[in-house]
Parts: sequence; structure tokens; C-alpha cells
Amino acid sequence: MGNTIRALVAFIPADRCQNYVVRDLHEMPLDKMVDLSGSQLRRFPVHVCSFRELVKLYLSNNHLNSLPLELGQLQNLQILALDFNNFKALPQVVCTLKQLCILYLGNNKLCDLPSELSLLQNLRTLWIEANCLTQLPDVVCELSLLKTLHAGSNALRLLPGQLRRLQELRTIWLSGNRLTDFPAVLLHMPFLEVIDVDRNSIHYFPSLAHLSSLKLVIYDHNPCRNAPKVAKGVRRVGRWAEETPEPDPRKARRYALVREESLEPQAPAPPPPLPPTDS
Repeated sequence: MGNTIRALVAFIPADRCQNYVVRDLHEMPLDKMVDLSGSQLRRFPVHVCSFRELVKLYLSNNHLNSLPLELGQLQNLQILALDFNNFKALPQVVCTLKQLCILYLGNNKLCDLPSELSLLQNLRTLWIEANCLTQLPDVVCELSLLKTLHAGSNALRLLPGQLRRLQELRTIWLSGNRLTDFPAVLLHMPFLEVIDVDRNSIHYFPSLAHLSSLKLVIYDHNPCRNAPKVAKGVRRVGRWAEETPEPDPRKARRYALVREESLEPQAPAPPPPLPPTDS
């Protein structure tokens, strides 16, 4: 959908907008893709489910909170984008789309994921960032072909040990969570290439030098007193990132002292001396 149509859509009431946007979808698009992003949809247009050969379906940035069972007819779907909607639970019908490779669920209101998600054994990329997750759902650890996991901007405090089962996982994005310790399970995943723990509350980083596939670690915006030690050639993004192999311990202690002093309440300045009085 072009920018001109999107601009017009913004001025059309939601119900009329839905009819306007989907009325021309009468036949299977040649590129096997339907993009209804930003169309103010409150319900999914069921007749799209008649496009049995559809490969890509983008429903981002709407007002959806449910999907019809007819969606299960799209058994050739490989990419499904449901991000920026109002889903409080993942519709079960999504778990029947067994050819899905990429699933976008970010920026919804999800507190958990259904166990049936494990049926999506072709899933390579999963976006669940900016939801209401307080723990990583165990079912994620059953997606054996998963290569990329975006789980930032939730309320995660730890990761399950079962995550090490995901031997195809190469990148994990965990920024903006509530981690106070570096997730121990990641130390047992030498196949990881990218680790992002930016914007958490991690105070200490263990050595990551043994992670032989690691290429990038992002640890900025943590109250840490050390940088993670990494193997030669691994890029670090965060405090002391340019120092090799680790920051000077004296600098780390000095930084910690300065930080603590800056947080201490300052004593009020003494009043100025009174001017002498004439006797």
C-alpha cells in the first residue's frame, strides 16, 4: 500500500476504512503478499484467507485482538506480522501455520505464549519485544530451528536453562529488561554470534572468551564495574569497550567510587561569616 493511500486512510472512520482498504483484494496478489499494515483494522478481512498460496501477510500497526479460524487455511504462509496490535493472547490459529519462518509479535500485550507454539518447527525468527513478559516462555526453548530471538523491552529477570537446547540460535536481543545478573545459560551456548543485554541492571560480567562463535556483545547502560572479557576480534559495545583485553581494575574501582560519591547527599555549604560590627 502506498503512502498516498495511507494518508487518505488516516482521515476515514475505522469501519469505513476497513471496507475501503480491502475492497480491491479480490484475487491472489502476484507477489503472494498482502500488506494491510497501518490500515486501522479492528477485525481481519476473512476473504484474504481464500488466497491459499499466500506467503507473506503483514498486519502490523492495527487494532486487532483476535484472528478468525479461517486463517488456518493459509498453510503456505512463511511470514506473519502481528506487531503493534492489541493482542493479550496469541490466537491459537497462528500455531497451525506450520510453514511459518518469521513471526512478528512485538508491541502487543502478551504475558505468555501458548504451548502449541512448539508446532511451528520451521520458525527461524521470533519477535516478542515490548510485551508484558516477566519470564521467557518455556515453549520458546522448543523451537529447535530458531536462529534469532528478539525479546527486548519486557520485564525478564532471568532465562531458563532449557534455552541451551536451541543449538541453531545465533542472535539474542535482551535489551531493556530487568536482568541483574548476566544469564548463566548463555555461557553454555558457544554457537551464539550476537548477545545484546543493553539497558539492564547487570553489575558484573563473567568472561565470554570461551564463546568461540561470538562476534558482537552489547552491554551498554548497565551499572557494571567491569567489561566482559572476549576473544580477539569480538566487538564490544559499552563502557571500557576499547580496552584490551579488559579495563584496568584501578579504573573500574575509580569509576565505582566516583559513581557512589555522586549518589551521596551533599552536605550544605557553611553560611558566610558575618561582617564585623562597629563597637
